[in-house]
Amino acid sequence: MSVDWPTDGVLVDRYGRVARDLRVSLTDKCNLRCTYCMPAEGLPWLGGPQLLDDDEVLRLIRVAVSRLGVTEVRFTGGEPMIRPGLVGIVTTVAAMRPRPRISLTTNGIGLDRLAPALRAGGLDRVNVSLDTLNRERFTRLTRRDRLKAVLAGLAGATAAGLTPVKINAVLMRGVNDDEAPALLRFALDHGYELRFIEQMPIDAQHGWVRSTMVTADEILATLRAAYDLSPDPAERGPAPAETWLVDGGPSRVGVIASVTRPFCGDCDRTRLTADGQVRNCLFASEESDLRGALRAGADDDELARRWRAAMWGKRAGHGIDGPTFRQPARPMSAIGG
Repeated sequence: MSVDWPTDGVLVDRYGRVARDLRVSLTDKCNLRCTYCMPAEGLPWLGGPQLLDDDEVLRLIRVAVSRLGVTEVRFTGGEPMIRPGLVGIVTTVAAMRPRPRISLTTNGIGLDRLAPALRAGGLDRVNVSLDTLNRERFTRLTRRDRLKAVLAGLAGATAAGLTPVKINAVLMRGVNDDEAPALLRFALDHGYELRFIEQMPIDAQHGWVRSTMVTADEILATLRAAYDLSPDPAERGPAPAETWLVDGGPSRVGVIASVTRPFCGDCDRTRLTADGQVRNCLFASEESDLRGALRAGADDDELARRWRAAMWGKRAGHGIDGPTFRQPARPMSAIGG
């Protein structure tokens, strides 16, 4: 059978973009209930047989690293730290050759306890979500009184050497949009790298409205009222964050403007969901099933071929501003960041 996508080599799409950054969701479950992500009662979680087991996760990562040119693996969720086999998965990936860079996106709860084992296993760094420093706001936003645990997780990650520790913050109009300077001061005082992320249309409730989103320009204007920001001379490459030097540097702050300043043309990411589906874009409406092929006995060559085919079909951009845009059926907690 003839095909119009590459049958060997790296994960390239029709526009010449090469995916070298693999985001692996280890679970769709989370121990918070953030208002912009999921309803208070949670979501219908994936059942046990639907989830990839540890060996299946590791096999697909090995295919990506050894056959498809992936050089960075980031574990996401849901909340990846509630996956029982996380440390073993990280340790095995760190032993792969060529060795990928390994990172983790987490809400930070329990990170103070797990950070030493993750670092010893080979984890290179972490991104921790933190939208407010106010305990009452945190409880309202996440529906859990766990701010103290998140702050302990940040400190524990630094102590374990998982640096640079990055903080991801989402500002919401009328909720926490007055906290940008305070969040940056907190990050500067503790040696963390702060990234503000525009709120994206990927919530389970499908309640996102662009007019209520705090834009990158608004975030920067608020920060400039308190700090001197100058363009970062470092090469941005495929990184999603545009960064600025704070008060002349060396400290930096970043803004990920996925909505108002999309960076689709430089995207280098491929995603694997917790139930073994390849997503070639965070906002894709289609998925490609690797779990079924794996469990049906496909060899590594076949798995790699299917993955290449999935990435070849990637669109030029997410099209949020277009009239035909439709929010993905799966929320962020089920896709992975």
